[in-house]
Amino acid sequence: MSVPVAPVPVIPASVVSVPVVSVAYHSGYGHTAVLAEAVRAGAAEAGAEVHLIKVDEITEEQWTLLDGSDAIVFGSPTYMGTASGAFHAFAEATSARWATQAWRDKLAAGFTNSGSKSGDKLHTLQFFQILAAQLGMHWVNLGLLPGWNSSTGSENDLNRLGVFLGAAAQTNVDEGPEAVHKADVATAEHLGRRVAETARLFRNGRAQAA
Repeated sequence: MSVPVAPVPVIPASVVSVPVVSVAYHSGYGHTAVLAEAVRAGAAEAGAEVHLIKVDEITEEQWTLLDGSDAIVFGSPTYMGTASGAFHAFAEATSARWATQAWRDKLAAGFTNSGSKSGDKLHTLQFFQILAAQLGMHWVNLGLLPGWNSSTGSENDLNRLGVFLGAAAQTNVDEGPEAVHKADVATAEHLGRRVAETARLFRNGRAQAA
C-alpha cells in the first residue's frame, strides 16, 4: 500500500520577487567599510538588490532608498563602547520615520568592528537592535554557532568572536582596512546572505497573504 505524498506547494512566479537590502553604515578609518562591502556581497549573492549608504553623507534620494527597502543593515565602528557619533546623528535623524512608523515591519540587522577582541561591541549591536525596535522593525540575528572556542577550533572559523546578535569584527588599531580578518569578512558575508534570504521569505509571504 503506497503512502500518499502531500503535494509540494508551488509559489507562483508572479509572487517570487527580488528583496531590496540597504546597508546603512559609517566607517571612520575604512575597516567598517570592508565589512559593509562583505554584507553587500553576501546579500547580492543571495539574489537581493543591495544599496550601500554612507550615513554621514546620506542624501534625500538615499533616504527614499531606505524607505523602499525590505531590510536595513546598520553598521558602525565601536567607539568608546557604542556606535560612532556619525551613526548616532543618523539614528537621531530616523525620528521622522519613528513618528510615522514608516519602517515598521522591515527587517534589521547589524555589524561592527573594534580594536579589542571584546571592545564592548555587544553594546553597539544592542544599540542597533533597540533603534530597530523603536522603529517597529524585526531583528535578524547572525544565526551562527560560535567558532574558535575549542582546542580544535581556529581563528579562521566563522563567528570567531562568538557574537550572536550580529556580525562582529576585530582589527588591530595600528593596521589599516586591509588587515580586517578574513574570518570576520566571511562572517559579514554570511550575515548579508541571511538577511537577504529572510527578506525574500517575508516579501513572498506578504505577497501570498495579500
